[in-house]
Amino acid sequence: MSVLSSRIALPLPPAPGAEEHPALELANSRLTLPAKRVVDALETPEASTAWLVDRGLTGPDQPLQDYCASRLTGLRTRVRELLRAHTVGGRPDPAALAAVNDAMRLAATAQPVAWDERSGLHRVQLHSTTLAVEHAMAQLADDAAALLTGPDAELLVHCEASSCNRFLLRTHARRQWCSTRCGDRVRAARAYARRTERAAVDE
Repeated sequence: MSVLSSRIALPLPPAPGAEEHPALELANSRLTLPAKRVVDALETPEASTAWLVDRGLTGPDQPLQDYCASRLTGLRTRVRELLRAHTVGGRPDPAALAAVNDAMRLAATAQPVAWDERSGLHRVQLHSTTLAVEHAMAQLADDAAALLTGPDAELLVHCEASSCNRFLLRTHARRQWCSTRCGDRVRAARAYARRTERAAVDE
């Protein structure tokens, strides 16, 4: 299966801010739709490889295997936990902080040294795919840290549509939805709430 055919397209455009922050796009790569239908752009190792290739974070000649793909989705979970804590003003989970910090240190600059009785001291040849995914994870984690501590942090919000699980950067003071579809749902919910309130007053 080619990288091109492995891409899983999400049914919504990227949320505001995702094009500038790949960590935000990583967090939003698993989308919950109405009726609890889930679309995951990292659903398989092949789809995860395609996602990284599309963002210039790895090459098509370095396909992820199950283990590396699960590390990427694990980082996504931790990044989402930090974004969620930030948007509600809560204390971040120490395990999520540790995971993102650990990921930032993953980019290897040299081959480590190991020892065994047969070879003595020797350099360890790391698997090229492992190096590739760790390099990508380090960049994504570093971007998450920059997003959460930089000037865009105050713009970071959770989509206001009740069934949406995406994060975004506010482009307008009153806008807190990630797409036109979610905006329509928010406005419809507000209109329904106003009608219900008026009906209760009139009774």
